Amino acid sequence: MFDRPTDLSNLPPYRKPRRSLLSARRFALMASVVAGLGVAVYGFGPSSGPVNVFSTPAHAQVNREIGNAAQPVGFADIVEHVKPSVISVKVNIKEKLAKDDSGDDDASPFQPGSPMERFFRRFGGPDALPRMPRGHGAVTGQGSGFFISADGYAVTNNHVVDSADKVEVTTDDGKTYTAQVIGTDARTDLALIKVEGGSNFPFAKLSDGKPRIGDWVLAVGNPFGLGGTVTAGIVSAQGRDIGNGPYDDFIQIDAPVNKGNSGGPAFNVQGEVMGVNTAIYSPSGGSVGIAFSIPAATVKSVVAQLKDSGKVSRGWIGVQIQPVTQDIADSLGLKKAEGALVAEPQANAPAAKAGIESGDVITAVNGEKVKDARELARTIGGFAPGTAVKLNVLHKGQDKIINLTLGQLPNTVEAKADTDNEDKGGITRGTEVPKLGLSVAPATKVAGAGKEGVVVTDVDPKGAAAERGLKEGDVILEVGGKSVATANDVRDAMTAARTDNKNSVLMRVKSGGQSRFVAVSVAKG
Repeated sequence: MFDRPTDLSNLPPYRKPRRSLLSARRFALMASVVAGLGVAVYGFGPSSGPVNVFSTPAHAQVNREIGNAAQPVGFADIVEHVKPSVISVKVNIKEKLAKDDSGDDDASPFQPGSPMERFFRRFGGPDALPRMPRGHGAVTGQGSGFFISADGYAVTNNHVVDSADKVEVTTDDGKTYTAQVIGTDARTDLALIKVEGGSNFPFAKLSDGKPRIGDWVLAVGNPFGLGGTVTAGIVSAQGRDIGNGPYDDFIQIDAPVNKGNSGGPAFNVQGEVMGVNTAIYSPSGGSVGIAFSIPAATVKSVVAQLKDSGKVSRGWIGVQIQPVTQDIADSLGLKKAEGALVAEPQANAPAAKAGIESGDVITAVNGEKVKDARELARTIGGFAPGTAVKLNVLHKGQDKIINLTLGQLPNTVEAKADTDNEDKGGITRGTEVPKLGLSVAPATKVAGAGKEGVVVTDVDPKGAAAERGLKEGDVILEVGGKSVATANDVRDAMTAARTDNKNSVLMRVKSGGQSRFVAVSVAKG
């Protein structure tokens, strides 16, 4: 039991070295000089005995310089204050919950093929301990976390406690408590838990500031079940997108982080939590100096909602969006590759009701420029449902302002049509479009393809379409902003683009139930 919470706000400021780097270099040089003098004295001095190398005034000056030289400044004072707030998290999950619907073990809560999903697969579940043999009925795993209040609220990763039947935490002084999961948010991989049976826990403060690249960072956690482990490094990069979802905005650090560190804090030198360690890039399975942390600003926002309602509600406009590449920008006549391109508005969603259409580019929200699709997703998701927003939209080459009220982001992903499982026995060889390097057939002539567009029946691997990722079975819905239903429609749109001296033409393509825009060169045949 702790007598009182550790107040991290009174942490003494980080001590900077008393001497400059030049002084340190001078010290290194002087050490070499002393060594040289020592050799000289012993080589040429009297044989009666060794000579005190600091007996002369010159040598005494060297001794004073060594004593005054800056010594390495460690992190012991910071660690002493922050380490008690960090906990080890142990979970038990029934074996049946560790399978997906297909019966495969190690079902991952992350997007298939994403770095987070590969991280999960490599480490076999909630981060650490090996899975027990089949028949024992449970899976055990470990992660990390940290207290954010004296009454036992603590933060960890969603993937650490996801589907857990039992959660136990061990504090820095070795005491074990049962914890309850208050709420989780899979989209940011955060979870809020509440430790039962204690009070006056030492807790950490979430940083208000944004770290700078090059800042020191301390990672504290439970790697490989070794609780209370401290490692140090620097902030390597910011705003990293690791393919986990539209809200990716990770801080990259090079402090050694391993399996079991997930959910643990990354502290700055003020003793504040700058991020929550979530994933690593690791071809070998161990730390290679690339780890990713969720920024404190995101943690604050998510945790506040989890504590209040046990879930996170996000604003939603209901559009499929994609980045504006330079090719797409050229096709649309944009000077810069900025904004978020609307691939397809969802039926009856706020965007569709407000008049936003496929091919529109959202360039600003409430007057603030939108850099790319990820920034739009984070911006809209940061508003509460029901908020009125103003969007700047480029619609068919014209700027316009659209006002709408945000809906609530659905918690589940809508089912997608699985065109791969449809009977495609009706696919014909199709009609060739040489300038694109593909053949197409009307969708109405292909079983399971729907009633709109043309289906790609063959792709020349060396053609322009293949360069942009088009493949057999894709459905081309629009070319150059015009709906197409036949190969002739596609050719006419290509001819029009060349007549307008365009280098590329924009196609709207449906693949696997999702729509996207693809800029294809019109110069290649």
